[in-house]
Amino acid sequence: MKHSSYKFTHALCRQPGESVMHGLRADDVGDPEFGPFREAHARYVAALRATGAEVIVEPALEAFPDSVFVEDPALCLMGHAIILRPGAESRFGERAPAREALSRVFGTEHVIDLPKGGIVDGGDIMVTETEVLVGLSARTDATGVAALKPIVEALGPPLRILDTPDSILHFKTGCGLLDEETIFAIPELAASFAGYRVIECPEGEAPAANLIRFNEKVFVSAAYGRTQDLLDVAGYDVVAIDNSQAEKIDGGLSCMSLRFTLP
Repeated sequence: MKHSSYKFTHALCRQPGESVMHGLRADDVGDPEFGPFREAHARYVAALRATGAEVIVEPALEAFPDSVFVEDPALCLMGHAIILRPGAESRFGERAPAREALSRVFGTEHVIDLPKGGIVDGGDIMVTETEVLVGLSARTDATGVAALKPIVEALGPPLRILDTPDSILHFKTGCGLLDEETIFAIPELAASFAGYRVIECPEGEAPAANLIRFNEKVFVSAAYGRTQDLLDVAGYDVVAIDNSQAEKIDGGLSCMSLRFTLP
């Protein structure tokens, strides 16, 4: 099937549960509030749908506070879904619900389980037009990537391993794809993308680096006006999305959806 890294027919999301206030976080800046989180998530889903995509919203999983971040336990690629092995032990139980939801979408025969051993979080994986980039991090190790590599490359694109700065949780915490040849990145990651044009994230707006190009729109966290202005001047159709609640538990815009095209 034809591959695109930012033009999609579908997305899969999961409702936040009331337990989201107990989500993992590196720094405690206060718990997210369930009501505002739920409202912001609904606006996020509506924004994805406004691009013309079909958005499937799965019910909340109260037993798993971080399960609204559906990107971490799975990777959608070339008409297949790969069930990953999350790096946080408390999130490992999210794999089975991810498999169930994605099996309904792709068909069981197109859902692949990452072999045991090692860890890989989807937040450390960036799919471009020509390759799959995976950043080693606290949530993704070399053993996990070694298991993922032959699965990805059997589907078509080569897999390239990069390093994630210690200062950020996931590789895509610090970068996001803008188009076939352009990546938006924090300065610490800017030199990682040989062969791509890089637009550097403005100083003081590092959380804005986790943006999404989804069809013709670029979704950016609403709190970061200089990033929005920079990308607007660069010619992108920017949509600001309130991500203030998710940021309290280290969640970015890419974390809350699995984006893919069905044949």
